[in-house]
Amino acid sequence: MIELADEYGTPLFVYDEEHLRARCREAVAAFGEGVAYAGKAFLTTAMARLVFEEGMHLDVASSGELFVALNAGVPAERIVHHGNNKTVVELAMTMEAGTGRIVVDSFDEIARIEGLVAEGAVPPKVLVRVTPGIEAHTHEYLQTGIADSKFGFGLATGDAAAAVAMTRESPAMDLVGIHAHIGSQVYDVESFRKAVETLARFAVPLDLPELSIGGGLGVAYVAGEEAPSITEWAQAVHEAAVAAGITARVLAEPGRAIAAGAAVTLYTVGTIKEIPGVRTYVSVDGGMSDNPRPSLYGSGYEAFLPRSVGADRPKHVRIVGSHCESGDIIVAEASVPDDLLVGDVLATPVTGAYGHSMGSNYNMFRRPPVVFVRDGDARLVVRRETYEDLVRRDV
Repeated sequence: MIELADEYGTPLFVYDEEHLRARCREAVAAFGEGVAYAGKAFLTTAMARLVFEEGMHLDVASSGELFVALNAGVPAERIVHHGNNKTVVELAMTMEAGTGRIVVDSFDEIARIEGLVAEGAVPPKVLVRVTPGIEAHTHEYLQTGIADSKFGFGLATGDAAAAVAMTRESPAMDLVGIHAHIGSQVYDVESFRKAVETLARFAVPLDLPELSIGGGLGVAYVAGEEAPSITEWAQAVHEAAVAAGITARVLAEPGRAIAAGAAVTLYTVGTIKEIPGVRTYVSVDGGMSDNPRPSLYGSGYEAFLPRSVGADRPKHVRIVGSHCESGDIIVAEASVPDDLLVGDVLATPVTGAYGHSMGSNYNMFRRPPVVFVRDGDARLVVRRETYEDLVRRDV
């Protein structure tokens, strides 16, 4: 890690490529052909190629993600297109590409698709996204399966039934299934069991060939946390499906569970500021521009020094970024070795999901590079932005 920091600079995302591939293979083994990687968690050209090589489909949530996937050589028929507000331009782009599945999210979207499909043309295959009314135990911003959500059609309101009827009757769409997603960072597989049971009452009578449970499986970020494996998650979902009489092919869209644990982010310690009787602040050369999750959700992380991975960490500090925000916190309550020094390379693990993908140029920080490592070799898959990149789009 220290050698990589010296070569590529910090901040730096370092991914274990074999970890990524192993999680992809586990997902395919657990859910079968058709399981899709949720690209929003972490998407680059290299990542899109990797998940395709390992037999997964790819879930995109914007025209930009679609472009990256196609540019990486992912066949359009292996792409699932999400989004709660797909524009006419976006829908036209995905339909022209021949995207395998479009997850329909609103009545407006149904009308837009009908307006785009010419008479006699092959209709796109679609799934109707429903909100089953399941309250997953997670942050309120991560709940997507409750009735009060911007996503999908509500079961309780009757909108889901209406959307199914409209898409089934429309010559512009080929309805192949139902989709649901109850939220993100969900630790308890019972939440998924309940979702399957609720969906079954709606989906079984429809006799459609596909039922997607979406993603949302949580991962452990800090000491003491535990999370189910992809295999355990799939087992719970399949058991619930069989018990509920579901004969459709059950699909899923893991993202965080594939990417999160594969990466560490490397920083360089720049300032150590001790405030007697208050706390010690350790400032590093990144922050909310490469990991906004602590600022957005209060998410927890650990930290360690690559030069002494197994060292005791008795000193309690707050690790913060270099941005002009008091909320620019990376680890609110971090444990570090007593001999932490300015200039040390510091690592935060489990940063493979929603760091790179949610990053920004706030304060005109240059977004970090991404390195994949495998079998002792490292390869750069995303270069660090240059200062020229920061003004390249200005006119």
